This record gives sequence, structure tokens and C-alpha cells, in this order.
Amino acid sequence: MTEPKKPVEPQRLPLHQEDPGLTRRRLISGLAGVLIMAAAFGGIAGLIGGQVAGLVAAAVVGLPLLYVVLWNVRRKLWLEGSAVLVRTWRTSRVDLAQARRIDLLVADVRGARTVSLLFNSGQRGQVVKIDLAVYAGTGGRELPILTLRKLADAVANNIEANGLVFSELLVAQLRAEARGAGVPDRPLYQLASAAPSGKIAQRFTMEAVSRFVAQLG
Repeated sequence: MTEPKKPVEPQRLPLHQEDPGLTRRRLISGLAGVLIMAAAFGGIAGLIGGQVAGLVAAAVVGLPLLYVVLWNVRRKLWLEGSAVLVRTWRTSRVDLAQARRIDLLVADVRGARTVSLLFNSGQRGQVVKIDLAVYAGTGGRELPILTLRKLADAVANNIEANGLVFSELLVAQLRAEARGAGVPDRPLYQLASAAPSGKIAQRFTMEAVSRFVAQLG
């Protein structure tokens, strides 16, 4: 008598930066910023209202900033089938195939442009941003090929938000990498370069991405 086969669990692929050194530097710089801001506001309040007022002001300013720093350091993303697991203080699950809206974002911070996909399911807490690539100059860092391939498959299954358009963009990126195209000749880099300068974040709608993909031929 043969034993029933156990169901194969979907592979879990990281969508975040694993370098512990980078995480540690982000934490240290974030904590330093919190201390500076809290000390500055606390010092001003202390000069005006005394020691108690200074401590209260430092806590009011510092605690929310500390929460944001720790939240960002703890935030981790994994792709599992068609869903993204998001871990901060707890782990939540966002199904990419069920998202009601998908947007492509390009953020420009300190000379580095980050290309991301933003998935919104229309429900509270069911929003997730996945960074596809970060470019600075003519170089950068991109999601691994396997992860990008799995992400393209997951997005293609989204009918409501026309995910096939975004899937085609990711497939075009994979094809460019497969033929050995340089970074400036890859679709994600071209999108990052096309975003207007002077804006911290630029949103590309499905229609804009569709026109760009059509031009790739």
C-alpha cells in the first residue's frame, strides 16, 4: 500500500535585501537620526518650559520616529506562488492575482532611482510595494532572474487589474537579460530614465506601461 503524496508547498523567494551589513547600517543611521531629532526638539522645549517639557517633547518626537525606523528594518517580503508575504511586527499575505489595481512607481532619492510595482487589493492593509530594480548612473541592482520570472507569472494571472501588461514588461526585462543587453538597454532602466527629474516619486498607470511595452516591439 503506497502512502499518499504530500502536497508540494510553493517555493518561497525573497523580495528584499538580505545583506545583514546593510540592514545594520540602516538601523544605526536611523537610530542616530531619531536621537538627533529628539534631542533637538527636546532641547528647545526644555529651554522654554523646563526639564519635564523637554523630556515630553523628546518622547513625542522620538517615539514615532523610532517606530518607523524599526518597522522599516523589520519589513521583509517573500513571493510564495501568487502571493506576497509581508513581515513587520506580524506576517500578512497579499494575493497579487486578486489586486484591484497595479501601478508602476519610480522613486528618485539621492541620485538612485527605484522601480517598483504597487499592488492594491482595495482592502485595508492589503497594499504591497515590490522593488524591482534600483539604478544609479549606468549600474544598479535588480531582482534575480528566477524571482522576476515567478513574479511575472503571478502578475499575469491578475485579470481585474490587467496584470498581463505588467507581466509583459517583466518578461521583456528577462529577455533583455537573456540576450546579454547592457543595463541602459533594459526596459526597467529605460522606464527609470524616462521618469521626470525633480520628483521624489512618479506613478505610471497601466495605460502608460502598456504604451511603453508596445514600443518595445
